Amino acid sequence: MGEQAIRNTAFEELRKLREQISYHAKKYYVDDAPEISDYDYDMMYRRLQELEAAHPEYADPTSPTQRVGGTPLDRFTKVTHEVRMDSLSDVFSYEELCGFLDGVSSVFESASYSVEPKIDGLSCSLRYENGVLVQAATRGDGVTGEDVTQNVKTIFSVPLKLSEPLTLTVRGEVYMPRAVFNSINAKREKEGKSLMANPRNAAAGSLRQLDPKIAAERRLSIFIFNFQSGSLYADGRQPISHTETLDRLGELGFPVIEERRQLSSKEEIKKRIAELGEMRDELAYDIDGAVVKLDSLAGRRIVGEGTNTPKWAAAFKYPPEVKETKLTDITLEVGRTGVLTPTAVLEPVRLAGTTVSRATLHNLDFINERNIMLGDRVLVRKAGEIIPEILNSVPEKRDGSERTFVMPERCPRCGEPVVRDTVSGTEGAAYRCTNTECPAQLERRIEHFASKDAMNIDGLGPQIVALLLDNDLISDAADLYSLKAESLASLDRMGELSASNLIRAIGNSKSAGLERLIYALGIRNIGEVAAAELAGACGSLDSVMNVTHDELIALPDFGEVTAGCVLKFFANESNRELCRRLADAGLETGTKARRLDSRFAGLTFVLTGTLPNMKRDEAEAMIKERGGKCAGSVSKKTSYVVAGSDAGSKLTKARELGVKIIDEAELVRMCQ
Repeated sequence: MGEQAIRNTAFEELRKLREQISYHAKKYYVDDAPEISDYDYDMMYRRLQELEAAHPEYADPTSPTQRVGGTPLDRFTKVTHEVRMDSLSDVFSYEELCGFLDGVSSVFESASYSVEPKIDGLSCSLRYENGVLVQAATRGDGVTGEDVTQNVKTIFSVPLKLSEPLTLTVRGEVYMPRAVFNSINAKREKEGKSLMANPRNAAAGSLRQLDPKIAAERRLSIFIFNFQSGSLYADGRQPISHTETLDRLGELGFPVIEERRQLSSKEEIKKRIAELGEMRDELAYDIDGAVVKLDSLAGRRIVGEGTNTPKWAAAFKYPPEVKETKLTDITLEVGRTGVLTPTAVLEPVRLAGTTVSRATLHNLDFINERNIMLGDRVLVRKAGEIIPEILNSVPEKRDGSERTFVMPERCPRCGEPVVRDTVSGTEGAAYRCTNTECPAQLERRIEHFASKDAMNIDGLGPQIVALLLDNDLISDAADLYSLKAESLASLDRMGELSASNLIRAIGNSKSAGLERLIYALGIRNIGEVAAAELAGACGSLDSVMNVTHDELIALPDFGEVTAGCVLKFFANESNRELCRRLADAGLETGTKARRLDSRFAGLTFVLTGTLPNMKRDEAEAMIKERGGKCAGSVSKKTSYVVAGSDAGSKLTKARELGVKIIDEAELVRMCQ
């Protein structure tokens, strides 16, 4: 056989393999109906890789092998959306929903609506030219997003090439299937890593990975829910309804949600929304509501658009899920300052996308206020859709076997006495172990020292801290800086690569700065804001160690209690010695010139959602540099909520309380 004949044969085999693999990938990842075994698929895929390596002249960007073909990025580039990606107006009751429907029907009579599950994920646009995927971008602020093309190509349900050579842009919701989320968390738990909070956060973090290979490991999926621009038909004609649009998108190879219904009456719509709510636990993906859209595209043009949201669609948001389960036990965790925190052990229950088996009980007062007993049936929900919390017990279901919980007189970890805090002669909420050398306190102190907001030592989680302590490699935070990679490599769950990465992360933390170092010391009542004030006022760790009562009281928000905590900490010679050893280890113990800009003094900001151009910690730094505070929750004392894309319950709370809401652009303007 001649050389050209061999090349022709190879090309034909390549073409067939690409078609077969694309077909079987869709059957497996999209249709959930595989027709061949994993082994047969893997063998086909390997053969395709071999042929492509042998014949680079037949490279094809739409080949299945190119789904993870990109190299890691340094950063994401910005993309201006051709069609603005607006969000939807939220309604939280059937009364509000009827108001929306009445508003539409007053402008466009005889309306029918598409009622669809509201996928809890991350919105994304896909642009195709001549049927080939050329760009994918996150929603961002609706006008500008980030180019995540390489990562979106790793999503097997995203077609790299359409069945017809059309040029168009579509919008979809990227999500992490529940089964994938549970599998990843099980693996992370086994490896001693922190768990992902919920599928939505996991999907958002995965889509914004700079390395597409990491994104590929997360096995994301997507549903396409809107046609943005271009042409859906080769002859240039356009669909007349949303339902026709989705049907046509499905024909072209896009995954579209099947649980949608075309309905007309209020009663039908309310019934379907309720049905979707009851189906939440049965679906393979998380939803946080139902979307109601006017089906007629001509009708949408008549009804029109609002400032930031269309008038022809609304999102009905379900209230937080509340489930009943049994409290089987209460365990105690000893914190870095010795506080004993009770934690409820629950019969596992599915709640807001994850299986919940534990929930904090905060303190004894919390337990008593909610009338909680060991063995009780309790009602559980997730605060902010993330943190499990017990609302109250269900006393009418008690059978007499329940027991009152009592705080122990001695620490469950070291056996030393436990005392209840007193503030100005009044009993406080916390019970505290009196032994400052308690092993549990030492573990928590080092974990806090290494945490993201403190010294940010990546890879030094609770399991590794415990491993280092158990093997007598460290006895305090300063010992971290004398660790050697060869000492770590022989430990269980480490190895040479993990050891070298940890040593590198510890070394990098030396330049974290004085503010972070003060916070990392774990002084009682000294959070990030107070640490920044101390660093700015004192200028060096040595000055902080020798600060006076009068100097502390003069600082913003420093009262007698906070000042007393600082003075007491540095009155302890072992704490002073720890600081000296950290300085000797080469940590940065000075700070730049004191911040003079105080325009945000007395203001509290809360950030929510994904900002289009900066990371959250960058925005927080801008605020703090100008004297402002950053809080994690919205209250009446909140001055501003800075909202990015896909903002959640914090944005809702801000609207309820009438807190002023701004975007990133407004924050930047205020900082200029």
